[in-house]
Amino acid sequence: MDTAPSPTALIDAAYRIADDLLFPDAAEVDRTGEVPASHWKALADAGLYGVAAPHVVGGPGLELTQVIEIIEVLTSGCLSTAFTWLQHHGVVISLASTTNDALRTELLDDAVTGRTRAGVAYAGAVPTPPRMSASRTDGGWVFSGYAPFVSGWGHIDLLQISARDVDTDDVIAAIVPTHPMSAAITVSPMRLTAANASHTVSLRVDSLPVPDALVVSRVALDAFFANQNIGIRLNGALPFGILRRCTALLDRGGATAQARRLRERGSEIRTRLDTSLADADALLAARADGAQLAVDAAAALVAADGGRALIVGSDADRLSREATFTLVAASRPELKGLLLQRFSGEKD
Repeated sequence: MDTAPSPTALIDAAYRIADDLLFPDAAEVDRTGEVPASHWKALADAGLYGVAAPHVVGGPGLELTQVIEIIEVLTSGCLSTAFTWLQHHGVVISLASTTNDALRTELLDDAVTGRTRAGVAYAGAVPTPPRMSASRTDGGWVFSGYAPFVSGWGHIDLLQISARDVDTDDVIAAIVPTHPMSAAITVSPMRLTAANASHTVSLRVDSLPVPDALVVSRVALDAFFANQNIGIRLNGALPFGILRRCTALLDRGGATAQARRLRERGSEIRTRLDTSLADADALLAARADGAQLAVDAAAALVAADGGRALIVGSDADRLSREATFTLVAASRPELKGLLLQRFSGEKD
């Protein structure tokens, strides 16, 4: 593996790519529903596909706060690009920590450099009863079920699918190639109101054979949910990317006092997110506050822009739709309930 870029170099690259490449392209990406290949190349060339890899496997060893800053910044450039790229890091984390040495040796280097791109399908293992189940067979597993939202289809080479063991309720995660696609997987494209260029699909899996060689982890259900706190925190960075872009545009339009107040609210919520990783309830409450703040920031931009905000494809139009995306992306029933309370004025 090549020497990993320094944390400073990675953060600087994220700001440069977001402001000089992604944001200038964002309206066209939104209009066409396609992320240019130049976006993926720029992220790979800068080493940004490896930001979740620890030093022990040759990665940059970033602190969690540094990874979150990069997610926020890239999201402020183009949500479709950033959200698709974000899914990749779940696979990097899994490969870095797996006890399946052969699978790590085969896949990790290419994943860290962006030579291969990956996505995840966790949601099938979350509800009870699960949407995605795994049955033990000789030398492997058979996965069956439904994954409701999988982003990056057509752009990703690998997909990590999580399923619940029908006998033990353990969560089995396997990394499978997306091409050639197995006949056991049926893909249904979904047209989204925001981040449509993420190429999000639903997957129907019908008796997919998964050899043990492709299994990246097996964990008890409680441990799986405990690990989800990191995912909630990472996805909790998305609203702050919307906040960053909305406040920059408010500044540019002269609404500097309002932009400053929104940033102050963001700083307080970000602190609560960072200090709540061991407290799922507090983490979800802060995640809900962050999503509400993104909606407020987008609404402030609409109010400031006036009639221009009603033009389809304007920055305010796109960012308003993207703010609503953060209300539901990587959501949980508990988060949905908290947001319903906030927007209805119901007391906790």
